[in-house]
Amino acid sequence: MAETIGKILFTEEQIRRRAEELGAEITKDYEGRELICVGTLNGAVMWMCELIKHINLDVRLDFLSAHSYGGGTVSTGVITVTKDLEFDIQGKDVLIIEDIIDSGNTLYYLKHHFFPEKQPRSVKICTMLDKPARREADITADYTGFTVDDLFIVGFGLDYDQRYRALPYISYLEG
Repeated sequence: MAETIGKILFTEEQIRRRAEELGAEITKDYEGRELICVGTLNGAVMWMCELIKHINLDVRLDFLSAHSYGGGTVSTGVITVTKDLEFDIQGKDVLIIEDIIDSGNTLYYLKHHFFPEKQPRSVKICTMLDKPARREADITADYTGFTVDDLFIVGFGLDYDQRYRALPYISYLEG
């Protein structure tokens, strides 16, 4: 793929402002409760770092790695968990922090199979980006940063072949 980066869809400042808004909403929704924020590796790391700065609660952080993409850009539909949680989440409120909901297959599996086995009190999803045009699974985020068109999104944690993650903005690949 002879790719070039397209126009900026969301600037670093727009991302920060949206994280502030969602952080305030999440703070209100979980006031007085213990919240475990679970980031999905690797793409959600930058979004998670920005978001939790604006959640005015004493949150606990954990990470997991699960995917439905082999080495390509199309979901295989088969979910593989390659890094499990460190914390026992039984009876706890969990917020899955995701970079982008595309096919939705991975999040559907996590919310309806993986997490129920661990018996949390609740499981909600906060995604930086939602791409509804590609949805295969019946999954909706509880908190959404931005909705994007059916483009190959890069930047602010999202990659193409492990490149472009460190861009401080969100763009897409042309080519």
